[in-house]
Amino acid sequence: MGAQAPGWSEAASHTGFPHILQPVVAWVWGTMAQALGEDLVQPFELQDDSSSLGSDSELSGPGPYRQADRYGFIGGSSAEPGPGHPPADLIRQREMKWVEMTSHWEKTMSRRYKKVKMQCRKGIPSALRARCWPLLCGAHVCQKNSPGTYQELAEAPGDPQWMETISRDLHRQFPLHEMFVSPQGHGQQGLLQVLKAYTLHRPEQGYCQAQGPVAAVLLMHLPPEEAFWCLVQICEVYLPGYYGPHMEAVQLDAEVFMALLRRLLPRVHKHLQQVGVGPLLYLPEWFLCLFARSLPFPIVLRVWDAFLSEGVKVLFRVGLTLVRLALGTTEQRLACPGLLETLGALRAIPPTQLQEEVFMSQVHSMALSEQDLQREIRVQLARLPESTSGPPPRPQARLPGAQAIFEAQQLAGAQGSAKPEVPRIVVQPPEEPRPPRRKPQTRGKTFHGLLTRSRGPPIEGPPRSHRGSTSFLDTRF
Repeated sequence: MGAQAPGWSEAASHTGFPHILQPVVAWVWGTMAQALGEDLVQPFELQDDSSSLGSDSELSGPGPYRQADRYGFIGGSSAEPGPGHPPADLIRQREMKWVEMTSHWEKTMSRRYKKVKMQCRKGIPSALRARCWPLLCGAHVCQKNSPGTYQELAEAPGDPQWMETISRDLHRQFPLHEMFVSPQGHGQQGLLQVLKAYTLHRPEQGYCQAQGPVAAVLLMHLPPEEAFWCLVQICEVYLPGYYGPHMEAVQLDAEVFMALLRRLLPRVHKHLQQVGVGPLLYLPEWFLCLFARSLPFPIVLRVWDAFLSEGVKVLFRVGLTLVRLALGTTEQRLACPGLLETLGALRAIPPTQLQEEVFMSQVHSMALSEQDLQREIRVQLARLPESTSGPPPRPQARLPGAQAIFEAQQLAGAQGSAKPEVPRIVVQPPEEPRPPRRKPQTRGKTFHGLLTRSRGPPIEGPPRSHRGSTSFLDTRF
């Protein structure tokens, strides 16, 4: 498969990739090493930690002189709203709508979810993401149902194996963000506690390196306890099977993504096959990190708003949009004759094509519905070969967005609060036997005749025909 980069086996042990994906990634590193020189291409984990971008040694100047943008990134370009950003009056209107919806959340989700979905597509106001994200993903219900759980997990000692790996990855999570600059700052320490708590909460899954960026984005907006429960919901409800030791759901979604490419972008799909670029070479970084490492941060937040509302369908739409922007034209494909050039195009989309409003409009206009996605998942699940090394994917455990999560939690709450009815035994005294009633002998008789016999002879008068009679006394039974 080509030369592997030196030291790959040591690095792969804590990269978060399962053993089934390690040969693929090793082959990519080997190919790049042959093309660029082995001393220039090494796995990130093999490089000296002090050379990591954004470490304290590289952020020159004392703290007061570091200027951060409106998202907290030091030296970022988002200090001012970019073109197409909604005006302040419109933002205030959206904030008032979200305040009104979240004040009556159960009523809103029961009767007006379409409005919630449309508002999420427009983007949740920055001032209200800390309020809306836990509501959308159901983390507020988990936190309410498990009071004190996070405090117990945060205070408990962690598994030394996971603690060492987590500590080694802390400074790599957004090193240019003001929260995560200092190793002793509240950002890195909070991230350590959240990731440690998850390894204790789900010891059978442990820690996956891709959980670091996800938890870091959550901590930028939420306190540690709420960030922890949001991470639990993402890993167990939105993307089950993504962060476990076998990553079985990632393999299934990679096959689904290629099938969707074949149907929606056939020329791009043909090019990727010709140059040998499979989905596992670029898709895990996109999906596992929820695009936190691949897109400008304003777009990352918009993707998360839609993802927490509509589920994994949004990730597929974003991925298909990125592939179309990178390789959609004939000129773009001709400029990528090989594997390295194609991977470079997928990872270096020009910023001019990543304008927030335009990009999100393209994402939501992608012709992929929830029904289409579920149909393709069933098809690829049936074709997936049986693996003896890990559990099979369980796509039925994945809930498609906030509405499904809300309904599942409502049902669970109703079943949990309903008290089982105790059967009541009522003993009644036996009734006294009554004599049987005798049925009168009325065959061949009429009420008129009975009345005549009881009252005497009939009164003389003109004969009356029974056929024309309307009196009930003349009716013969």
